[in-house]
Amino acid sequence: MPADLAVIGLGHLGIPLARAATAAGVRTVGYDPDPRAAHDLRAGRLPAGSGEGLLSAAELRRMASQGFRITADPAELGRVRTAVICVPTPLGDDRRLDLSAVGEAARTLAARLRPHTTVLLESTVYPGTTEEFLRPLLEEGSGLRAGRDFHLAYSPCRHDPGNRAHGPANTPKVIGGLTPACTEAAAAFYGRFTEKVVRARGTREAETVKVLETNYRHVNIALVNEMAVYCHDLGVDVWDVVRCAETKPFGFQSFRPGPGVGGHGVPVDHGHMADPQRGLGIPLRMVELAQQVNGRMPGYVTRRCTALLNEYGKSARGAHVLLLGVGYKADVADAEGSPAREIASRLIELGARLSYHDPYVTRWRVLGREVARADSVYEAAADADLTVLLQPHRTYDLQGLSVKAQLLLDTRGVGPAGTAHRL
Repeated sequence: MPADLAVIGLGHLGIPLARAATAAGVRTVGYDPDPRAAHDLRAGRLPAGSGEGLLSAAELRRMASQGFRITADPAELGRVRTAVICVPTPLGDDRRLDLSAVGEAARTLAARLRPHTTVLLESTVYPGTTEEFLRPLLEEGSGLRAGRDFHLAYSPCRHDPGNRAHGPANTPKVIGGLTPACTEAAAAFYGRFTEKVVRARGTREAETVKVLETNYRHVNIALVNEMAVYCHDLGVDVWDVVRCAETKPFGFQSFRPGPGVGGHGVPVDHGHMADPQRGLGIPLRMVELAQQVNGRMPGYVTRRCTALLNEYGKSARGAHVLLLGVGYKADVADAEGSPAREIASRLIELGARLSYHDPYVTRWRVLGREVARADSVYEAAADADLTVLLQPHRTYDLQGLSVKAQLLLDTRGVGPAGTAHRL
C-alpha cells in the first residue's frame, strides 16, 4: 500500500519523526539507501549513532505493526504525498556543514518526484540552503517547479533525546515555506501529529531559528562553564550559586556546567554558517568564544582528575580511572560529540588505566582501542583509584557511589554537597 510519508534518513532525526507520524496513524515508509542498514532496521537493530537507548527492537516491531515500513528501494519515494529529508549534516574537515547527504537525498527524490508532493527538510543547515541548494537539485532532477508544481519547506528538528516531558506532540513545530501555499501544506502535514504549528516568514527564517536555538544553548553553557572554573578558583560552590540564582523569576534561565558539550546540534558560527559558494561569512563572535570555552572543558576535567589523584598521593600514570556515562547526554546511547572521548584520550596519554560503565553503551573505543567495560558499577568504583561521573544516568545512585568509590569526581553536581568532589 502506498505510504503518506517517506522519511529519508533513519538516524537520530528520522527515526523519532517516523515514530511520531506512525503513532498518529500516518502511513510511513522509512528510506535508507543502504540495503544492509535497511535490513538491520527491519530486524530491530538500530544504526550506530541513531540513538536514544529508548527505542528498542520491540518498539520497532510495534511501529511495523502500525504500518511503518523500511525500504532501500528509491521507487517508494515516488508514491508518497510528503517526503521529509532527515539526513545528517556533520561538520567536515573545514569546519563547515557537510551537505553531501542532503544532495544525495535530493537527487534520489527528484528522479521520482510527482506533482503536488510536499518536500520538507529537517536536517541542520545554514540559512539559505533550502532555497539555494535543495530547490535547484529538486527542480533540475524532476523538471517540476517548487512553489508551483510541488511544495517545499524547512522545519528545524527539535527532538530532545531522553526528554520525557516534551515530545513531538507537545513541542511546537516551526515551519517556513518557499511560498505561503508551501507553508500551509507543511502545516497541514505536521498538524496531524503536533499540537501547535508556528509559521515562520519563509525558509530562511525557519533555518535561522535552528541557528539561534543551538547557539543559545552553547553560549549559555559556556557562561556557566566559565563560572564553574571561576568559582572553583575562589573556593565557591558553583552548584549552590546556580541553585540560588534560578529562584529569580525573571531575567535568568538556569543552565548547568559540565565536562563539555556534545550532541548533533553543532554551534553554528561564521566558520560554517554560510555556503562557501556564496562567500557569505557573518561573524558570530560570541558563538566562536563559546566554542573555545566549551572546547576547553575536557582538558579542565582532566587537570582536575590529575590534581585529585596527586592530592591523595597518587599519579595519573598507572592509576585506574573509571568513567561513568560516556554518551553526550544522560539516559541516551548516543555518543556523538561526547566530551568523554577527549577526556578518555587525555587520561590514556597520561598513562592512566581506563575503564568505563554506561548502561546504554555496550562497546566503546578510544584512540583505536577497546576500553574495558565494567559489569558492576559499584564494584568497579571500589576498585578504581578515581571514579569520574560524566553523565548522571537515572540508574546511578550517587550516594551509593560515594560510599563505594575510593575517590569520586562529580562533573554534574547531581549529588548532595559533601558526597563527592565537584567540578
